[in-house]
Amino acid sequence: MSITKDQILEAFAAMSVMEVVELIEAMEEKFGVSAAAAVVSGGGEAAAAAEEQTEFNVILTAHGDNKVAVIKAIRGATGLGLKEAKAMSEAAPVAVKEGVSKEEAEALKKELTEAGASVEIK
Repeated sequence: MSITKDQILEAFAAMSVMEVVELIEAMEEKFGVSAAAAVVSGGGEAAAAAEEQTEFNVILTAHGDNKVAVIKAIRGATGLGLKEAKAMSEAAPVAVKEGVSKEEAEALKKELTEAGASVEIK
């Protein structure tokens, strides 16, 4: 039996955000790939280095000792429910927010760090 692309998309639509994140991580592991977008530049490495990064990803690497405060910070930043924010904190390393400005990334990193989390900006 063959599964169609539409059936797969319907299955995705029924999943929570954390279920999709876990599925992507499982696919990355199974197939040895990364879902992160690759930057392609016709000018080679020098051109890529000359371009200033304008979008940043805030990555939670560990929730630390004060898990409750970190979950509250995640909920405030993302609008996720308690269950999804808890699952995100436990799935570290995980992207809390992607494609945000440098200022927003720094503010979120500060908030999460003050709550006790370990955070990276990429």
